[in-house]
Amino acid sequence: MLVAILILLVLQIVCCTDTDHIFDTKTVDVGDDVTLKCTRQISQEYLFWIRLVSGTFPEILGKTLSSDYGGVDVTRHITAKQEPGEYVLNINKAQLTDTAVYYCVKVTILNMSFLKGTFLRVKGPEPDVVAVTQEFSSDPLRPGESMTLQCSVLSESENRTCPDHSMYWFRAGSDESPHTLMYVDGNTSDQCEKSPEARSLQTCVYSFSKNVSSSDAGTYYCAVATCGQILFGNGTQVHIEETRVLSQTTDDLFLLLCAALALCLIVITLLVYAIMKKSCGCCKEKQGIFGLFYSTIHQENSWQSRKKKCRSQGTDRQR
Repeated sequence: MLVAILILLVLQIVCCTDTDHIFDTKTVDVGDDVTLKCTRQISQEYLFWIRLVSGTFPEILGKTLSSDYGGVDVTRHITAKQEPGEYVLNINKAQLTDTAVYYCVKVTILNMSFLKGTFLRVKGPEPDVVAVTQEFSSDPLRPGESMTLQCSVLSESENRTCPDHSMYWFRAGSDESPHTLMYVDGNTSDQCEKSPEARSLQTCVYSFSKNVSSSDAGTYYCAVATCGQILFGNGTQVHIEETRVLSQTTDDLFLLLCAALALCLIVITLLVYAIMKKSCGCCKEKQGIFGLFYSTIHQENSWQSRKKKCRSQGTDRQR
């Protein structure tokens, strides 16, 4: 039955309201007792007290028959019970989380009627903090250097409703990543002094220091948590200079590559020269061998010619 009621509420499959339904708004302070009433008639119907909070599923706080029933439903500090002619929801010492819409719902077999709706607003104490400001620094930092950020909190110094508050430091990266919690400072006595313009105000200065690295660039926010609220400062942009180590390494690597290329060219030139020199030596040697061969043949031919000539001269003389 409970699951069916939740489904009906969420999907609104069947939703009928009486013409005499009532919806009102009630504002109370934290710690007050709250009583919500719904008219009850003796019948074979069911009555429910349901709480609706934005972003969550409906929560059933109590259920009963319309006829007389002595049961009491207890949900933490909330009770639901029958009284003569009424179905009553009691909230003992209301909390900020009790802010919600409360419905009294009458359910039959195939019909659901909203008899009464109440928007309950639980109001907490007003924060004593008047303003949260941060000093802006545009000077870029280098990795390894120390960074100090300051946050000034202007607050009431007399008749404080929330005497305790905590300081938080957040960083938002340049890539729009979610805020990163950097530091929590629960000390509330850091360098506080009275304001000269209004003696009832005081200014407290909080500091956050760290040695930065190249990944610490971004916007830093201080935040004050007080009276159930969080108040953010205006933010401080932190710039980190690109270190020269990477640039120097790149230059050295470039020079090394140039030197290696030059050495390769020199080696290639020497190898080509050596190969060409060896080739020329072989050519000269071949030329010498062929020259000697041709010279020998030429000399032999000359000798043969001379020998024939001598023979021919001898023959002529005999004649």
